[in-house]
Amino acid sequence: MALTILVVDDEPAITDNITYALRTEGFEVVCCSTGEEALHALAERDVNLIILDVGLPDQNGFELCKQVRKTSTVPIIFLTARTDEIDRVVGLEIGGDDYVPKPFSPRELAARVKAVLRRSSPGEDGAAGGPFVSDKQRMKITYFGKALDLSRYEYKILEVLIGRPGWVFSRQKLMDLVWEDPAVSFDRTVDTHVKTIRAKLHEVRPDVDPIQTHRGLGYSLKEAW
Repeated sequence: MALTILVVDDEPAITDNITYALRTEGFEVVCCSTGEEALHALAERDVNLIILDVGLPDQNGFELCKQVRKTSTVPIIFLTARTDEIDRVVGLEIGGDDYVPKPFSPRELAARVKAVLRRSSPGEDGAAGGPFVSDKQRMKITYFGKALDLSRYEYKILEVLIGRPGWVFSRQKLMDLVWEDPAVSFDRTVDTHVKTIRAKLHEVRPDVDPIQTHRGLGYSLKEAW
């Protein structure tokens, strides 16, 4: 089945070029011109990657990214006419996976899409984090072939970690990505959930501890097993 790319940009000439380049590479493409349309599209179908213009007519692309990250770790590539370093840094810090300045080559963008998907898509033995398989539609994660009994927040935390093996997520970052209102949560809440996740993983494989604690920084999923 072809992977689906959601293109969010209000310039028809740009979306036409992107659509042609991606379909040539075998992708299915869905186009939206506003942030509101994009949120509806995400709610209605499974999307494998988002190409997101920063300058949308109804809202800033960075703000839309923050909304998406509350419920999803789908890869996001930003498009922008702005080339300031601070914009690139902001885009990556709030959860973007890549940043492409305009004007750009549609073929290069297609190559970047494939590169990001390789980094974030499941491999032969599970998700990008090794023996994990995540079913985002059903909000289920299996570990070494066994379905994990996870609470809502445990699922979301683990989904974030297995979506980016090796990335260190601070407690604040996990709260921003997982909780609808991060202000009502505390650092210790994240620690408690991670401790419970570890216990459930330990029940499946007592000899493996895939979650790493980085003292003073946060948590990550091991890249190598």
